[in-house]
Amino acid sequence: MTLQAFFQAHPRAALAFSGGVDSAYLLWAGKHWGCDLTAYYVRTAFQPEFEYRDARRLAEEVGVPLRVVEADILSVPLAAANGPDRCYHCKLALFTRLWDAARADGHTLLLDGTNASDDAGDRPGMRALRELEVRSPLRECGLTKAEVRRQSKEAGLFTWDKPAYACLATRVPTGTSIKAEDLRRVEAGENALFALGFTDFRVRLLGGGARIQVPEDQWDRAAGMRQALLEALRPWFDAVTLDLEAR
Repeated sequence: MTLQAFFQAHPRAALAFSGGVDSAYLLWAGKHWGCDLTAYYVRTAFQPEFEYRDARRLAEEVGVPLRVVEADILSVPLAAANGPDRCYHCKLALFTRLWDAARADGHTLLLDGTNASDDAGDRPGMRALRELEVRSPLRECGLTKAEVRRQSKEAGLFTWDKPAYACLATRVPTGTSIKAEDLRRVEAGENALFALGFTDFRVRLLGGGARIQVPEDQWDRAAGMRQALLEALRPWFDAVTLDLEAR
């Protein structure tokens, strides 16, 4: 099945919209092929502010209405506890909220941007999507991440080369309870690295300090900017280390 055929068969739908590459392309494709689509952005402490800005911008450019759903994810005990199944409990809670919002607007179909490159065996959150009967058109139509990026570029979407970005909760070591203040520190640290011109990186918590992961081709630049990095991150972390494992 092609995406065109999918949307022709499903002319009205709600879309869980993160502002990332996959859901951005799905948003465009639904609009392009005549689907009466509503985008729903779930706003939690796990999402950085720039993702919300990107989601608003893309929805405006494509011309699809955007609904914002607020969710206190840290009030979900098994998500905040940050065990190995955190993603499952997080997805279950958030997509339940999304379903409630979508059904209140009269929708009977909820979509997400999982693509054919995503490994179901390595994504505990995908179990929650199956249980809640959320459809993943990109995956169902066999579209890989590379194909989504290529078609996004052809469609003129600014998200086509946006780096993959896992939620802020992934910066906290598994088994360490997630606190709002730690998420704010991580987001501030990553904003500081963005401002210094780094891309596709992570700032991970290491006790009271930060462990910076950058792609291998940015290691030399990071080493050469040692003092600037320390000064940029010092307001939020008492120590800073550079991870020499390739990201």
